[in-house]
Amino acid sequence: MGRKPRIEYEGAVYHVMSRGNRLEPVFLTDRDHEVFLDTLGEACDRCGWRVHAFALMGNHYHLLIETPEANLVDGMRRLQGTYTKRFNMRHQLWGHLFQGRYKALVVDPEEDYFSTVASYIHLNPARAKCFDLENGGLVDYAWSSYPLYMAPSKRPDWLAVDRALGNLGLADNRSGRK
Repeated sequence: MGRKPRIEYEGAVYHVMSRGNRLEPVFLTDRDHEVFLDTLGEACDRCGWRVHAFALMGNHYHLLIETPEANLVDGMRRLQGTYTKRFNMRHQLWGHLFQGRYKALVVDPEEDYFSTVASYIHLNPARAKCFDLENGGLVDYAWSSYPLYMAPSKRPDWLAVDRALGNLGLADNRSGRK
């Protein structure tokens, strides 16, 4: 029995998730995180994607992406394939890095669910206790889009914060970020 085809259409928004093969880490070093974000930026440039939120965890990642063109499959093939090659070269490994197919859930950008997904992604590092909850905050977790929401000068061009902030009744200005 064949796989179900992906739902793709212009202007679609997806919550995309993928985890490591056999639940193994897909990020071993800070450089791996940087390489993934660089590769994501390349995929965004090539495909025209806008990323609304992301969180890179040890053995998986979450993305909230918008595809102005119907090109999720091509972009994800590029993102995961290129990152896997780069990861394997850096760590002198071979074979699959990601487990099976990535998950891509369609998100209605006009509904409250968009904000729910963005918040879920941003809170994922706190739930996983990826930083010192007693002495730090989400802004201290470098591998999420949340700190970039707070620091506009550090945002990559492909990260779009207006919709997530706007759905919360906030603006992308000093008082909105506060």
